[in-house]
Amino acid sequence: MDKRLRVPGTSPAAGPPAPRRPLRWLRRVLATALAGGVVAGAVLTLLPGERRQPAAAPPAAGPRAQAPAAVTFGVPAALPRLTALIGEQERRVRARPRDARAWAVLGSAYVERGRAAADAADYPRAERALRTSLEVRGSGNAEALDGMAALALARRDFPAAKRYAEQALKPAPGRWAAYGPLIDAYNGLGDYEAARKTLDKLMELRTDGAARPAVKARASAVYRDRGWREDAVAQLTDAAAAAGTPVEQAAYLTGLGQLAWERGDLPDALRHFEAAVRLDAGRRAALAGRGRTLAALGRTQEALTSYRAAVAGRARPQDVLELGELYESLGRTDSAEAQYDRLRTLVREAVAGGVDEELLIGQFEADHGDAREAVERLRQEWRRQPGIEVADALGWALYRAGEDAEALTYASVATDKAKGGGVRSALYAFHRGVIEGELELTGPARRHLEEALRINPYFSPLWVPAARSALRELGAVPDEPLPER
Repeated sequence: MDKRLRVPGTSPAAGPPAPRRPLRWLRRVLATALAGGVVAGAVLTLLPGERRQPAAAPPAAGPRAQAPAAVTFGVPAALPRLTALIGEQERRVRARPRDARAWAVLGSAYVERGRAAADAADYPRAERALRTSLEVRGSGNAEALDGMAALALARRDFPAAKRYAEQALKPAPGRWAAYGPLIDAYNGLGDYEAARKTLDKLMELRTDGAARPAVKARASAVYRDRGWREDAVAQLTDAAAAAGTPVEQAAYLTGLGQLAWERGDLPDALRHFEAAVRLDAGRRAALAGRGRTLAALGRTQEALTSYRAAVAGRARPQDVLELGELYESLGRTDSAEAQYDRLRTLVREAVAGGVDEELLIGQFEADHGDAREAVERLRQEWRRQPGIEVADALGWALYRAGEDAEALTYASVATDKAKGGGVRSALYAFHRGVIEGELELTGPARRHLEEALRINPYFSPLWVPAARSALRELGAVPDEPLPER
């Protein structure tokens, strides 16, 4: 049976999947490696399944406490409040179908709910509402353009996000709400210098109290990509302290947990992830982060319990992939395959909602399927939006397909501090070290494998043993010959 990640609109290659390239150094450690305009008023009749969802009653304080901030500048909000706001805006556009702002708020709320619930089915609804807003009032409709930029980011369409965010800024360069999506778009396109300059402009603007934590969180993400870990932690700590709601604070604490995880500080990571879960029990990123950390601490059953909570119901594909790889590292092959099968379903659903999942598909195929298909997909993704994540994934896929020299070119981009923005990733360093070892570049291979374990000695339950095995095979650094007298 063909187990590759297939999505609508693609066809299997002729014949069986190409065999994955064996990891020559590591085979003793691992057996396997891993739509146009619509008339105003018509949108609500084109939302299949919307009425089948249980209508959430508005919280006592009403949706205005959080949800408008979420749709304006991406402050995390609780799902019930977003659903309440959507219901409110649906009633408004039915009563006033020429209300461009109501359509824009409705579309943006769909985007935020889709992201929060990991449900791409909300994205077509969002697009229809936002395009209706633009049709009703195209000129100067910054709110709808902001929503279109947010939607493009949710779908990993960075060129479109850049285009919409720049359009939103043209008439009013002082509108800080468009700067965050523009920063994310530049990062996704690999234009890190533009992202830094845009952040500098954003930091110069005066933002109100509700926006300030979100701006600090955005600054933290950019500083993290520069390799400025302490600055990233400081900004996100300030954001968490100033958060207006428990849900918002939980989101920033989850980010602090991820920063701690990336530097291998397991106690700090676990503290932040657990604090986030106490504030927002359904925060999937925090549950998955806690599972990842508990697994590294050797608390395997607790880790599996946390991961299962993270992937219960509507799950994020990346969390399902992580759980599958954890099962694989434990030798539980059937459980791993069950997660990979679920991942395939989730990816198909996301693609049906307009999400670009080529990066995730490429990463999965490189380690668990057809490396040559991964290369083909990732080459196209690199041409369209050449960020460092894509560079790393393409380099690894090329290596798995046996193209070592070209693989090193992309792995170098991903780990080059000047080209990649300075991000310190244990996985990227590991990939580069393995590729260099295959090319018999012994010194650089040893240096990058050691760097991977120094950055985060727990970065992957599958690949940490592989990195240690590779270092053992490389052997100790040879003594330098004494100079002749």
